[in-house]
Amino acid sequence: MAPANGIRRWQYRVRKALTVLAVVLPLAVPALQAQSGDTQSQPPATAQPAQDIPDAPSTVQPPTPRAEPAPEPPESKPPETKKKAEQPSYNDFSEPGQNTPPPMPPVTTVPAGTTKVSSGPTNQINPREDLYTIVKLVNFVQIPVTVKYSDGRPVEGLVAKDFTVLENGKKQNLTFFTSDPFQLSAAVVLDIGMADVAVQKLNESYSALVGAFSPYDEVALYTFSSTVSQVADFTSSSVRLTAELNQLKLVRGHNNGPPVLGGPLGPGGPTVNGAPVGGPIIQPVNTPPKESHVLNDAILRAALDLSKRDRARRKVIFVISDGRERGSSASYRDVLRLLETRNIQVKAVVVDMGALPVYKQLEKFHLKGQGFDDILPKYSSATGGGQVFTEITRNSMEEAYAQVVSEARNQYTLGYAAQAITSSAAYRDIAVTVDRKGLKVFAKDGYYPIPNIR
Repeated sequence: MAPANGIRRWQYRVRKALTVLAVVLPLAVPALQAQSGDTQSQPPATAQPAQDIPDAPSTVQPPTPRAEPAPEPPESKPPETKKKAEQPSYNDFSEPGQNTPPPMPPVTTVPAGTTKVSSGPTNQINPREDLYTIVKLVNFVQIPVTVKYSDGRPVEGLVAKDFTVLENGKKQNLTFFTSDPFQLSAAVVLDIGMADVAVQKLNESYSALVGAFSPYDEVALYTFSSTVSQVADFTSSSVRLTAELNQLKLVRGHNNGPPVLGGPLGPGGPTVNGAPVGGPIIQPVNTPPKESHVLNDAILRAALDLSKRDRARRKVIFVISDGRERGSSASYRDVLRLLETRNIQVKAVVVDMGALPVYKQLEKFHLKGQGFDDILPKYSSATGGGQVFTEITRNSMEEAYAQVVSEARNQYTLGYAAQAITSSAAYRDIAVTVDRKGLKVFAKDGYYPIPNIR
């Protein structure tokens, strides 16, 4: 019986110890977990996400009930739904739930020295500041000048003190002087109303005409005969300019032979004893038709286009023609006024019949109804374009192109501030002289000042 009693006591002690462990162990585990929570490592990246499985019920405390999602409150419409619908949405290209604010208005930086009003808590720009600014317009007169020796060579190395400028007889104080080259805005005006021989000779010189200009110049092409046409707008591309001139090589000039006034090929048909066949015996009076040669209109068209170009460029009309003018709508006086107002020069190379030695004497004679043959020298002299080149051969024409463009780019440039006046019709004469003997000075004859605006 003794062994049996010992076994029972041992079993009783074991059950008692297990009962104590069952009571103490659930209370000790949470405390140990709280102490070791900071040292637990994160689960590996490859670990599978934990499934949403409820824990087994504990004998110590009941399981925590799962929180059910709260029901969403019903959407309440604002009282001004219609107005909000009309407002632009700034969230069209942003993520849901993010509102992008409207763009900020442009910020104007006030330059140094701007007048401000400090009556408020912060300085503000005076919105009526411009009302208290007095503007005074001053005419700045710019004069391109070409100086040559008696043999035609250009004179270099002159300085401002070598020049004297008189306006209406009064000496002016020069405030600007330079001998630096200028970029050109050039309008090339080609005469296609000449004899076909002269037109074909002109076509062969187009490559030299393109080569006379630099890549910094801009050139436009015009042609004229009885009408005026713009062939190419202003461009600095020599490739485009060459392509347009190559197209002009297909243009033919006029035969310019003596007019047929009688005979079977005449305007009245076959005649017998000077009278038309089958008609009354009346001596016919045949007059050759007059063909227009609108040189004035061509220069006017080029001047209007040049007046829209950059003011920092020197503006030149380069005319290659025989110099004849007949039938233009614009008069010489009106075109010259525009040229002098816009500070545009006219330079010319006279070819064909106009290049004959008697051309210079033609301005002394004028037959009524036969047009004018001395227009180009007048334009050139009045606008300061210099001498007119009269060339017949192709080589001399090509040399003249280079010389004309070089003179236009490398002129002396004088400037002074003239007193502004209220009438734009008051023309002012200009005389430029050089304090050296034996030199030829080419400058414009005068200008029309800009009127004051009060």
